[in-house]
Amino acid sequence: MPVLSGSQKSISQPLAEKKLGRTSVNLTQLGFGGAPIGQLFEKVSEENALATLQAAWNRGIRYFDTAPWYGVGLSEHRLGSFLYQKDRKDFILSTKVGRVLKAPRQKIGFRPPFWLGGLPFEHLFDYSYDGIMRSFEDSLQRLRMNSVDLLVIHDLDHEYHLTEERVNFHLKQLSNSGWKALDSLRSSGEILGVGAGINDRQMIQPLLKRLDLDFLVLARDYTLLEQGTLKADLPICEQRNIGIVLGAVFCSGILVTGAVKGAKHQYADASPEILEKVIQIEKICRNHGVPMAAAALQFPLSHPCVTSVIPGMLHPQQVEQNLEYFHQAIPSSLWSDLKDQDLISKDAFTP
Repeated sequence: MPVLSGSQKSISQPLAEKKLGRTSVNLTQLGFGGAPIGQLFEKVSEENALATLQAAWNRGIRYFDTAPWYGVGLSEHRLGSFLYQKDRKDFILSTKVGRVLKAPRQKIGFRPPFWLGGLPFEHLFDYSYDGIMRSFEDSLQRLRMNSVDLLVIHDLDHEYHLTEERVNFHLKQLSNSGWKALDSLRSSGEILGVGAGINDRQMIQPLLKRLDLDFLVLARDYTLLEQGTLKADLPICEQRNIGIVLGAVFCSGILVTGAVKGAKHQYADASPEILEKVIQIEKICRNHGVPMAAAALQFPLSHPCVTSVIPGMLHPQQVEQNLEYFHQAIPSSLWSDLKDQDLISKDAFTP
């Protein structure tokens, strides 16, 4: 690691690590989610993205997650520009499969949908053997390295595929074709684990019934705001030793900003019901002198299946803030009050 000067000399010890389910992989319990540096809600310069990654590295974060979809290739490029300068054995890297990027037919003025910024590419959903291998190999090149540790099946759900017919088509395509690629990569040692990214918890059990998964990346439904997976889904994961990575502990930002005008929840403007619930949670946190974001970051890590939380970070200051949240002392009475007010499930694991 290069010698740093001034205030940068204070570098923390690496964060505590935890084994990811039945894999051989250990993750830092605080990881780095790569969607925001793909310019999701805010334009981020190259210099600022690299400075943010350096701040995360300096503070001991050694798990980095990205995807071809994040900024339509931009997140992988930026993460690769940073990580390829590091010793490969010193970090864990995951990316995702299920989309193949391609140049648009109409190139002039093209802007990718959904992302505020990102690169000028289209994407095609493809969960076949060839599609999985193409996605994997393209990611290696964007990342500037010849290996990743973990691959995640991305966005096979109703939110992205809209109809039951399309979901079933892609699920069959994955089961009959694409899974052979993932299983081969895992059994050969090319990757160390296979997971599935979950936006829609209704997909958890169908995927677990069909596929021999090692872990799940949950984008919702086990956060301070919602625990929909607690009773039916997480017990199955615990029984089968399937690890959990939490990808959206701040629920698109509302558990940091509070119930302000324009607050986002699940990538959209928060509903009145969600705003009211956040107001009540924040009130209890304030009564205990605890930032709501600290409670949101620490809450899911108490569940025995949860290995790591991977909030997105846009600026070096957010890295420092998240480390403060991560180490914030939280009295047990805060969790008791949240349960007494039915703001979190009474069955939820708490620190």
